[in-house]
Amino acid sequence: MKIIPAIDIIEGKCVRLEQGNYSIKKIYSENPLEIAKQFEDNGIRNLHLVDLDGAKTGKIVNWKVLSQIALRTNLKIDFGGGIKSYNDLNIAFENGANQITAGSIAVKDKQQVLSWINKYGNEKIILGADVKSENIAINGWKVNTNLNVFNFISDYFKNGIKNVICTDISKDGMLEGTSIDLYKKILEKLPDIKLIASGGVTNISELNLLIDINVDGVIIGKAIYENKIKLQELQKYVD
Repeated sequence: MKIIPAIDIIEGKCVRLEQGNYSIKKIYSENPLEIAKQFEDNGIRNLHLVDLDGAKTGKIVNWKVLSQIALRTNLKIDFGGGIKSYNDLNIAFENGANQITAGSIAVKDKQQVLSWINKYGNEKIILGADVKSENIAINGWKVNTNLNVFNFISDYFKNGIKNVICTDISKDGMLEGTSIDLYKKILEKLPDIKLIASGGVTNISELNLLIDINVDGVIIGKAIYENKIKLQELQKYVD
């Protein structure tokens, strides 16, 4: 299972929100590059980098942070937040992203995302499925839709998507445990997708539960920053 720490960026700083609420923000570092280097120094090979300003404004804002981390570490970076067009994709890839996550745009403009998959391949494009009560939420989680998560992922899987990040918004940043039951249901219905769990991971024992249900990767954020999970503990799990 891939261990994927998260760095969320607002105004160039490393922050965490609670349930995507921009008004409940905690700054953990003024220097995201140093955080990324700490991850790499502990054997981590993957990074989930989110441009929260981009998610809010609908265009990439913090591309310089992406560029710095890509140039000065060997981390495999998946980048999301504000990606809406081929121009955004070019900005992300030119500044060092290995993969991009298509979230809101995958709901709003399916044909465009399918064209990205066709052009770049399904290893470069990750589907972002942000979930509230088993329905998809978009626009930095501010807008709830009636789109069922299982139907959403299944439709994209039929059209070539392989990697899916599923975030349970109710869990994100709350340190109350991850959504094992939701991920289990998704993998029972769609056993061939590569599912990356995101949101609420609080302790090391949860990683074993996620491994047991064949999750491909796990994104860990606040638990690392609040020292609920230590980087040294993660070393034995690194894929």
